[in-house]
Amino acid sequence: MKILKEGHHRLIQDDPETARVVSEILADVEKHGMDAVRRYSRSLDDWDPPCLELGPKAIDAAVAQLSPEAIADTDFCQENVRRFAHAQLKTLLPLETEIRPGIVLGHRHIPVKTVGSYIPGGRYPMFGSAQMSIIPAKVAGVRTVVACTPPVKGVGYYPATVNAMAKAGADRIFILGGVHALAMMAFGVGDVPEADVLCGAGNKYVAEAKRQLYGRCGIDLLAGPTEILIIADDEADSELVACDLLGQAEHDPNSGICLICLSEDFGRRTIAEVEKQLETLPTRDVAALSWRDNGRVLLADNPEEAAALSDDYAPEHLELHVADRDFYADRLANYGSLFIGEETTVAYGDKSIGTNHILPTSRAARYTGGVWVGKFLKTCTYQRMTPAASRDLAPVTQRQCEREKMLAHGMTAAIRHRRFKNARGEREHVSTGR
Repeated sequence: MKILKEGHHRLIQDDPETARVVSEILADVEKHGMDAVRRYSRSLDDWDPPCLELGPKAIDAAVAQLSPEAIADTDFCQENVRRFAHAQLKTLLPLETEIRPGIVLGHRHIPVKTVGSYIPGGRYPMFGSAQMSIIPAKVAGVRTVVACTPPVKGVGYYPATVNAMAKAGADRIFILGGVHALAMMAFGVGDVPEADVLCGAGNKYVAEAKRQLYGRCGIDLLAGPTEILIIADDEADSELVACDLLGQAEHDPNSGICLICLSEDFGRRTIAEVEKQLETLPTRDVAALSWRDNGRVLLADNPEEAAALSDDYAPEHLELHVADRDFYADRLANYGSLFIGEETTVAYGDKSIGTNHILPTSRAARYTGGVWVGKFLKTCTYQRMTPAASRDLAPVTQRQCEREKMLAHGMTAAIRHRRFKNARGEREHVSTGR
């Protein structure tokens, strides 16, 4: 492996000051409720309307500001997400099996009751994020989705975001951002129901709030700066590869950008192409910083090393610009979402194709995937037995309990051995004694 361009791979890092600020806000909201929520909305976002929640008339008014084309495009994208979520749900089947005579085990997939969805709105109005958390939750069967998106200073809110939240199926919509929005949903402030799961991306304060709230409620995942890694061979188009790298670089100055190539000539040509495209890129102020500081170009000795380097990086988004697509698709294991071939791109996954864009970053793809319908389901087991099976299992259970010195556990098995002692499983009514 040879490094053609060095850059940082930005990971989620501990930030004591951010943690302190978040902890104080969470404690304040938990103690003082909606008064604290409104206070932070005023001080941090200069937003203090009579009601933080949008009612049906306000939602209709926001949607009315959009063109028919904008509404139709959002409908198209959301229908793709909905179709894929329904297809995923069909794979999640209940299970019941008799592992031994009279011993029946099974599981059910049970949706959580309430989800808190956070739709970011900082540098860009990322209204497409609404469908990524709300639709899978509703398809899973979640009864109530409370959705929050931050206000826009001097504007109020993005009509496209309100439309996306409503069309995705949000039951309640609040124009509220930051840590205090997550706290309101997690704690169940006022008449807002307590969230069982918090979902959605945000800035470092939002990520830290989710980290601190985990355990109080569930979360989807902890997301850091966005990432893209592209594996490209000599048959790839350097102009297209450079364009896709910059497509993610515009997100944030800390975006992770990596190219793994198989020839030095292609790597050098792509580096030059990135610099060329940056000259005219409308978002170059952000993208140029990301490329300068975090852009990495690695030269692999062979396809096996390229796959190994990619798995070590474990990127959020992984694109394959290669002739032998099956070779890589079969071997790669660590990625949030895989884009196979130059015909697809991260932007499709982010906006329109139907897969989810809330994905693991900071090498978390080594142990988790992204948000999907299963994130909002609890897989809960159950067991059922005949009296005869209970009697037969009891001696083994009792001996194992006694070996672990858990005598009361063992007694629960012993009493069943006595109670169900006859072959037909008829009960013998006995006293537990003292």
